Amino acid sequence: MHPWIENQVQQTRRQFFGDQGLRLGGMALASMAGETLLGNSASGSMATERVHMPLPGLPHFAPKAKAIIYVHFNGGPPQHDTWDYKPQLVDYFDKDLPESVRGGQRLSTMTSGQTRFPVAPTKFKFQQVGESGIWANTELMPYTAKIVDDFTLIRSVQTNAINHDPACTYVMTGSEVPGKASFGSWLAYGLGSDNNDLPAFIVFTPRFPSDSNAQALYNRMWGSGFLPTRFNGVALRGSGDPVLYLRNPEGVLSEDRRAMLDALNELNRQGLERFGDPETETRISQYEMAFRMQSSVPELTDISQESAAALELYGPDAKVPGTFAHSALLARRLVERGVRMVQILHRGWDTHGNLPRQLTNQCRDTDQATAALVLDLKQRGMLDETLVVCGGEFGRTVYSQGTLTKDDYGRDHHPRNFCVWLAGGGIKRGYVHGETDDFSYNVVRDPVNVNDLNATILHCMGIDHSRFTFKFQGLDQKLTGVEQPRIVSEILS
Repeated sequence: MHPWIENQVQQTRRQFFGDQGLRLGGMALASMAGETLLGNSASGSMATERVHMPLPGLPHFAPKAKAIIYVHFNGGPPQHDTWDYKPQLVDYFDKDLPESVRGGQRLSTMTSGQTRFPVAPTKFKFQQVGESGIWANTELMPYTAKIVDDFTLIRSVQTNAINHDPACTYVMTGSEVPGKASFGSWLAYGLGSDNNDLPAFIVFTPRFPSDSNAQALYNRMWGSGFLPTRFNGVALRGSGDPVLYLRNPEGVLSEDRRAMLDALNELNRQGLERFGDPETETRISQYEMAFRMQSSVPELTDISQESAAALELYGPDAKVPGTFAHSALLARRLVERGVRMVQILHRGWDTHGNLPRQLTNQCRDTDQATAALVLDLKQRGMLDETLVVCGGEFGRTVYSQGTLTKDDYGRDHHPRNFCVWLAGGGIKRGYVHGETDDFSYNVVRDPVNVNDLNATILHCMGIDHSRFTFKFQGLDQKLTGVEQPRIVSEILS
């Protein structure tokens, strides 16, 4: 049998209607190309057709937020040194963590061989700040401490994983098992984007203090998994060209590139009609997006028109490509231009030893710009429609890993509780959710699983997580997994 006919005969109902969407998508792209040939180039007026279309029926209900900026501190920030203050631990210095607190819980191989588990109180200064009176490490995070009245702090987030890679994969895909679609890819697939000239999902991996203990980042954290690959996150580089090979080679004019793409897209459309391979549509859309990005990316990264006040808000590093501050500034510029999700992954938070020095450097690198991002969105009237999420993949142990002194200690991985804060669209302001025991070792009130958190974020975007699925390997796959998470309604405004 002819392969095209065989493909049509074996199609499921879902695949049949999916293919119609692909063909309509090809027609839309052809229309876009026609507009370009008539003079409506990507650098000129916006095309009338949306490139990143939402799925029919999405959002499920009116969203509170239209875009997400997800700041991920990779490595596991220590909650008791940042947001979960336990002043009574001063009296427990160098005493063993009670077995009644620690008993029955997993230990990583890095501390399972220790004969003692001495409690290490934080050495940093905490204060109650804002009208809400939230306890914060004002010594290391003076800027973020000033915005506590703009966010909800969750002190009781829990995860299943005890090592970095599966824990990060779980936070970003809802599963410890690689191969699932990332949060941003789900949003790009479901909600599309309002910008025709930039990807719907963009990622930054800024540099970090050189003496940090940094874990590897894998592109599965922004990959599309089982979703079509056109929903992959696009990582913008911090040095050189933001996107490799985006510029035309010397001697190639934009008109030449347009003519080449039109011819290539026609061949690809013929292949799509013949074989129905979704990856062919991805190839078409990616070629088109690359052409549009030739003008949109240089405009995005040109911050010369930013006001002096805006640059000062983010700090001196805002002018330095590849820094966290520069990435945070570009994140605001991206959501301002209608991009659906921006992800900033900052490494170096794996503080097994020499925690006071390493944590000080990490906070110095991120504190001002993190607070500036929220303040900047607020000043521009964008915070109510932008959801900012900030956290890591797990917490750290209250006991010290290795040698303990009052000025030097390390902490091991701790999945039982860690802190995440959220600000913006749909979230209460100046609110604390969840409580841990006296050692910040176990949740005693209002636990929040990672997938509870993800379901709540989707809710803010107008998505019912239980109805947001994609058929793969015989299952209706969901970002929130096969268990039944709950919406954390207590933190919603």
